[in-house]
Amino acid sequence: MEVLWFALFAVLLAGYFALEGFDLGVGLLLPVLGRTAERRDRMVAAIAPFVLANEVWLVAVAGTMFGVYPLLEGEVLFGLYPLVVAMLLAWIVRDAGLWFRRRVGGARWRRFWDALIALGSLWLSVGWGMALYGAATGFASSPVHPVGLLLGVVVTLLFAFHGWTFLGWRAPGLTGAARPGRMLVLTGATAALPALGLLAGAMGYLLDHSAPPATLNVLSLMVLPFAPLMVGAQVWVWRTFRPGKDADRIPSFF
Repeated sequence: MEVLWFALFAVLLAGYFALEGFDLGVGLLLPVLGRTAERRDRMVAAIAPFVLANEVWLVAVAGTMFGVYPLLEGEVLFGLYPLVVAMLLAWIVRDAGLWFRRRVGGARWRRFWDALIALGSLWLSVGWGMALYGAATGFASSPVHPVGLLLGVVVTLLFAFHGWTFLGWRAPGLTGAARPGRMLVLTGATAALPALGLLAGAMGYLLDHSAPPATLNVLSLMVLPFAPLMVGAQVWVWRTFRPGKDADRIPSFF
């Protein structure tokens, strides 16, 4: 049972990096590719149908970690508390930008929120790299470390490239060239590599510090039956909003 839950946790964390990675990547590219308000509208419109579905993966990651690895919860919150708070603020800032950017029609208003989307995306991307470094050192070293910052830059670049590929897949006019779905899968797997590398190194620790078998059995009965619903919802989102499905018509969030 411990191996099953470790595999599920790995899939959820890798899935979050692969899916939310292109959302953050598009946010990172707003100042680069969004030279006009119309282009920025189209970039946000491209990710709009996917954002909430992708964020569900992070909720699932947190729930699995707290339930299956209760000791890890305390170590993460204690060892990375300032970073976790900063990342939560970045998440709020990014999502606020997505929702508020079109609530008023003024150009300054929209530029302000577009800048916050880019800033929040950068903040989150670098924060994830630093968090992975902190976890890799067993929370014994501060994530504000040259190696942690370097890993943050690497994660940011991977997300940006993934976002660029996503735009080429869903809205090719924004990048100048179309990208096939297999390319998007490849960049998604690449974006997930830092998380998978951490899990590979921590596999022994996580298996040894899993919740008791009785707890895992209860979690399995409560959680696993809903897994097909989550997968089915993801499939529906991707089939419904595949390339050509109003990527250029819908201006933004409503």
